[in-house]
Parts: sequence; structure tokens; C-alpha cells
Amino acid sequence: MARTCALGIVLGLLAAALASGAPDCGGILTPAGLGYLAQVSKQHAETILAQDLMAPRVSDLLLGSPKPTRNQIDSVKVVDLSLSLIPDAGLRLSIDADLGVVTAPSTSKVVRLSILADLQVERNPEGNLELSTTACKPTMEETQSTEEAESKSPSLEVDKELDVSKICVEVSRLLILPNEQLASLTAQFPVTPSCQVRYVPLAAPVISEQGVTVSLQTTFLVAGVALPLPASPTPFTMPESASAAHLTLALSTHFYTSFFFALETVGAFNMTLMSPLTTATIAQRISQMGSLFQEDRPVLLRVAFRSSPWVVLEEGSATLKLFLTAHVGIGSPDFQSILSMNVDMSAGLLLSVADVRMMVSAAAIEDMDLSLAASDVGPVPAALLEELFVPALRDGVLARMNEVLSEGIYLPHASNFVYTDASVVIHKDYVLIPCNLRLQPRSGGQSVVG
Repeated sequence: MARTCALGIVLGLLAAALASGAPDCGGILTPAGLGYLAQVSKQHAETILAQDLMAPRVSDLLLGSPKPTRNQIDSVKVVDLSLSLIPDAGLRLSIDADLGVVTAPSTSKVVRLSILADLQVERNPEGNLELSTTACKPTMEETQSTEEAESKSPSLEVDKELDVSKICVEVSRLLILPNEQLASLTAQFPVTPSCQVRYVPLAAPVISEQGVTVSLQTTFLVAGVALPLPASPTPFTMPESASAAHLTLALSTHFYTSFFFALETVGAFNMTLMSPLTTATIAQRISQMGSLFQEDRPVLLRVAFRSSPWVVLEEGSATLKLFLTAHVGIGSPDFQSILSMNVDMSAGLLLSVADVRMMVSAAAIEDMDLSLAASDVGPVPAALLEELFVPALRDGVLARMNEVLSEGIYLPHASNFVYTDASVVIHKDYVLIPCNLRLQPRSGGQSVVG
């Protein structure tokens, strides 16, 4: 593929691709993952509730006060926060918080605020996933009091004091930061200095007893314009997973092939290899070389893709297929080609996860076939080409590939979270990555779920 394309052609191809957009990766957030997100959200929920419930401007949240200073909330403690699945509908958020209420200068009581809220996750017009509240039911019950004359069953009186609308506004405020985290899923991440990757949700997640399943389409961008990727030969659907991990990521064969296609398109794999050969040593095997060069010159190999690489996933193994053209010649920067070879090779791929990146490396070259494409020194048998050039090609291509791949590729993720305890399980046509989540510190404040 040409290194540069007319913008109109690229956009036209992209529009056609998006019109028939299909997922090539995704993830399943399990009930265990929801439990972890609820756990790390408690402090944030407590902070948001305290900011509003304890502020002077909301001292009238409990409406029965004869004076503005009566029933002042002076403490908020979230004792429990949980997230559960509502199959085919959404999520249920449950919060229990103890409110310390000063009812008079020398008296106080502890009121248990319980909030049940139903949440849905939709894809908004900007293409991001977004949480919103579909139902909210707060209740209050007194749990402890220093007022001796107070009734033993004051919960009905406290409920009358509850301003339901204001409490449910607080629930909506709790969703602001999680929605920022969800929006970060579609951020652009660098692949090379000139190429970025972006993951786009194609629809709202599917909620089931298994968890929250999100299907994503991978887009690679160069200079802000999406590359038209090769069509996937087989449709990809998110496989089921019985993992006990927080999250299971799934990456299709098409995801990996698109990754290498993007690297090839931006020329990341174009390389010039030094060879131990010289024109004199080659002339000993190819006599016409001596008539072209009277003095001994070092021989270089310039390698580029002649067609796009592709990846094959089988049970327990991943293989990269490369289709190269290698030009043998002299001179730099003014390169003079002597002969050209078609080079087909296969390399095993090693896959692992580090934080939020898929690390990819090429293992030893498994096989290599050379054939003459063009020659200024007459016919050269394939066996002689392999004898002369396989060692330099095998070592040089492998080293260059691993240099390019050393940074890996960012996986779909929400900001401030990294993946831990990850394992990579290769199946036919897809890879599963069961992993746990870990919340990273957020500068300037407490992080929360995304």
C-alpha cells in the first residue's frame, strides 16, 4: 500500500468501512470486577456526599427544621457500596451511609441513609459509553440518638424530612467521574510517532449474568485520519468466559493483523540491513558480480513489505506471516540495487501484558523461502540465495521487528486503571486475557470507577 493516500480516497474508504463496522475486540467485566469497582468507589462516594450534605447551603436538606441551624449534618460515612447486574437492563447501585446529625447544641443522632439507584449504560451521540440513572429510591432510618425523650421508632418522622430530589441529584453527581473514565476508553494512544490507535464502542454494552460485555472496533489513525483496514474474513463475536478475574479482554485475529498492517503502512518495518558479504565474496559464487564492481564494496540489504503481513492464531500459538522484498546492493544513501528477492517468512509471536499494554515480540524465524525477483547478474538459484542471504535476513528482520514492537500496543482501558495478574490464552482466531483491575492514584484527588 502506498505510504500516502489522497485524503478523499481515505475518507471514502473509511466511510465504507464504518458503514459495515464490526467489532474486532472487546471485554467482559465480571461480577467480581463490579465488586472491585464498588470497593474503590466508596471513598469517592463519601467525599461527594459529604461535600453537599454538610455544606451550609444544604442544611435544609432535612425539611422539618424550624431554624436553618437545626438538623445540621456534621459527618458522612459510607459503610457499604455495591454494584450488581440487572440482566438485559443495567446495573443497580446500592449505598448505605451513616449521617451524623446535630439536632440541638447538646444532642445528636445517627441516621442511616440508604440509596437504591438503577443505572443504564448507553452509547451517547459522541460515541462514548455513558452511565445514567433510571430510578432512584433513598430512605432514612435513625440508628442512634442522644435525645432521651425521642421516640423509639422515629424512622417515619425522619423519612418525612427527606428531600428525595436532592438526594437523587447527589447520585447523578456521583456518575460524573465514572463517565469521564468511560469516555477515556475512546482516547487515542500512540503506536508510533506518526500512528495512533483508538477503540470505539459500536453499541451499548450487553448486560447478562456473566457480566457487562462491551464490543469494540479498533481504528488506527495517521495524521488524524483513520486508515482503511483490511476486511476481516470472519465476523468476530465476543466469546463467553468463565474466568473468576475482574475482566476478560478478547482480541481477534483481525485485531493483530490490523496492528501489523498499520505498522507496515507507516513504514515502521522498512529497514536497511548490514551484511557480512562484500561484492568480492559474492563474486566467488556469482561470477557476473565481479564484472560489475572492480573494487570490493560492502553489500547492503534493503527490505520492505511487498504485501501486508497477517497473523494466524491457533490453539496455544500465534504466528506472523511476512511477505517481503529484499534488494541486495551497495551504497548509502545512493543505493544501487544488484538483485531483488521475494522473501516469505514465518515467525512465532510471544504475547504478554504489562500494565495496559499488549507486549508482542517475534520469536525465532520458523521458516523462510527466497526466490529471485529481478537480477543484474543473471539467474541465481534459490538454494544459492538462501545460502548467501538467509543468515543476514533472519537475524536482521527479527531484530528490527522486535525493536519496532518493543513498546507494544495499548489495550482498551479506562484511565487510572491498570491490569494485573494477567494471563494470555491463545485460541483459534482469538486471544483471551483474564486479568484483574488495580486503581492507580489520581493526581489532585481520589480516583473512582470507570
